[in-house]
Amino acid sequence: MKTVFKFNFILLVLMATLLGMSACNQVQKMEEQKTDNDKESVLQTADQLLAGYSAAVCYSGFRTGQHPDRGAGAVNPSYEEIYEDLQLLTAKTPFRLIRLYDCEENSQMVLEVIRQYDLDFKVMLGIWLRAELSAHETCEWLTEPIPQQVLDENKLKNTAEIAKGIELANIYKDIIVAVNVGNEALVEWNDHMVDTDSIITYVKRVQENIEQPVTVADNYKWWADHGKELAKAVDFVSIHVYPIWENKDIDEAMAYSIENVLEVMQALPEAEIVISEAGWATTASEFGERASEAKQTIYTEALLKWADRNNITTFIFEAFDEDWKGNPNDPLGAEKHWGVFKVDRSPKQVVNLLESMSVKPKNPIPNE
Repeated sequence: MKTVFKFNFILLVLMATLLGMSACNQVQKMEEQKTDNDKESVLQTADQLLAGYSAAVCYSGFRTGQHPDRGAGAVNPSYEEIYEDLQLLTAKTPFRLIRLYDCEENSQMVLEVIRQYDLDFKVMLGIWLRAELSAHETCEWLTEPIPQQVLDENKLKNTAEIAKGIELANIYKDIIVAVNVGNEALVEWNDHMVDTDSIITYVKRVQENIEQPVTVADNYKWWADHGKELAKAVDFVSIHVYPIWENKDIDEAMAYSIENVLEVMQALPEAEIVISEAGWATTASEFGERASEAKQTIYTEALLKWADRNNITTFIFEAFDEDWKGNPNDPLGAEKHWGVFKVDRSPKQVVNLLESMSVKPKNPIPNE
């Protein structure tokens, strides 16, 4: 895939400023007004979409009482629960491309379910990287240095995780369309930092052993400010965009999101872009009234219409609320409430929108 980076900057900024509380109608109006001459404003071409889809979703199936391994073992969803989730996504959403975050038992089971039932899903597989550096001076919830012994053990675990990711990518070539090495492991504010040079080495190791494209997912600002060398190594750049985390309300959320994407594109003009996380919390003690189901619906519609117009695969974060996340003493914490479905699998308001959206890919890839 080769980047076609042609756009009319003034048109995009103008479009961005129009999107807000009435984003749905505004996006539709602008689409109707476009002429053939406006096609130069499209940021990417259809062949740059993953599996042909602009709309995608992040998926972790952990329900109440379940969680990944936090040091004492994981409590994973059952095979039947994963199948139920995927059937729900099929029936109620346009999402046929999902993002998984690691190569552990839960993710392996998702791949097994998709194959066993011949479900219409493609996957961007994650390789989870644990901390190889101690970010205790920059991560607010790390109160003391990570012991060197733990960091050394993590390097061994990362090596094993990479090997498993390579194995799965080769076993499930018909399902896995891309592999992501590390999630927010580069930003200084997180607790599982890995050196950029190490991640480049890991990316190359994976590329040498699989056929699918390889990426790294991190905050848009890290990519814009520090991502030049890594961008040369990956097959495409995966960015995270969260206007609500940056104190934006819905009236400026879409404009700010577009600014974020353009900032990365201007810093990395040769890179192909995927938005690997973007979403809107529906409940959040941190955000107050900025979090709501109505605002999630507005932002999701505006973002997905823009992503489809510009051929940018965009993973909505996320499919289901996960109540294991964040502060266990704060049930209203934002980390628990990003899903388009609640943790009990009941739909939020945005699902009414999603049910009406098309699932047809622009450039479908054949099963092997």
